[in-house]
Amino acid sequence: MIKTELMEIIANGENSGIEFKRDDLRPEQLAKEVVALANLQGGRIFIGVEDDGTITGLQHNNTQEWVLNTFRDKVYPQLIPFYEELTIDDQKRVAIITIAAGLSKPYMLKHNQREDVYIRMGSRSELASREQQLRLFESGGLLHVEVLPIAGTRMQHLDRQRLNFYLADIIKDPDIPTTDEEWEKRLLGLGLMAPDGLGNNVCSVAGLVCFANNPRRYLRQSGLRVMVFAGADKEYQAKLDVLLDAPLVGRWVVNPEGQKVLDQEGVVEKLSAVIRPFISEESAEIDENMRRERQWHYPWEALREAIINALAHRDWTIAVDIELSVYSNRLEIISPGKLQNSMTIEKMIAGQRSPRNPLIMDILRDYAYVDARGMGVRTKIIPLMKKFNHNEPVFELTDDYLKTTLFRKTLIKSGTTNEHE
Repeated sequence: MIKTELMEIIANGENSGIEFKRDDLRPEQLAKEVVALANLQGGRIFIGVEDDGTITGLQHNNTQEWVLNTFRDKVYPQLIPFYEELTIDDQKRVAIITIAAGLSKPYMLKHNQREDVYIRMGSRSELASREQQLRLFESGGLLHVEVLPIAGTRMQHLDRQRLNFYLADIIKDPDIPTTDEEWEKRLLGLGLMAPDGLGNNVCSVAGLVCFANNPRRYLRQSGLRVMVFAGADKEYQAKLDVLLDAPLVGRWVVNPEGQKVLDQEGVVEKLSAVIRPFISEESAEIDENMRRERQWHYPWEALREAIINALAHRDWTIAVDIELSVYSNRLEIISPGKLQNSMTIEKMIAGQRSPRNPLIMDILRDYAYVDARGMGVRTKIIPLMKKFNHNEPVFELTDDYLKTTLFRKTLIKSGTTNEHE
């Protein structure tokens, strides 16, 4: 770092990635800031600078050794910082500690026989909440929320017929359980059940959302809220506002003729029936078979792929339903949680794969809700929207959600043009 860059950063003040500290801070105070920055996106700590940006400088000559010892003794897992010092014109030295975004989250401060997790909130470092810690464990690859136990559930809350079809007809398991004890053992092995720590085996998140008839009864955020508005903005009076409570996969049976028949709809099938009148309309003209052709405002395959992506990759630690909102000029799908691991919108569009919930994704793939490649954004959503209305979807990412926007195709009554708004 050069002096002009240092002075510019100090002049701009503290933020989510910049922290100022005096030279007399204690080791645990430094470690707290290190942990918080590593648990977010990394950043820099400037020692010898007051909170208001006044440069007081270093008073000790062994600051580097002290910093490295603090990292070794107080920060877990181990982090290796980049340390440098700059001398300002009046001979005041400033230490700059650069910390990369951690790959082994969550990072913890070890002090007084405790291990505390901190996270950066604006220019402050605060203790991480339970939900924030879960997300850090997940982003560090140490935890998949989908296999966590759901308190109060039992094996009986899973649809045995749905499970039996999955094992026998979807994954072709040659050994189907026959007793409750055998079923429980198999479901624990599949990750569809989990011990709750109190001596009970209960449904996991994945088991509940995929194979329970009413998953929202025990996991409130497992629903899909569908809203339709007449105009281009949310209005108090909606044309439709329903909450779909259904498992991710439909229940199929084999009829006497040996054919697979849908016996009970999953959430995707329920959505299709509910939303169809609001994303399509009948043509004004009658064809040669005396029928009115149905015209679509959006390519159904692209919409289906976007919904399945939201269901498969949502963050289950956030107690909010997925939302699908239809407006006069667009359709929006909001999936709770930011993208997992180091995924970005650019990587997602390029076709990179990094499933947050691999077990749920595998089940959806087994049922052919998603293709084997898992590249639906690149191979389906984007090309289908471009072909359908010459306009690409828009993806918006925040710390709380990923929003996918599909723009509506304007249907001309003659049915001969393909314009869009």
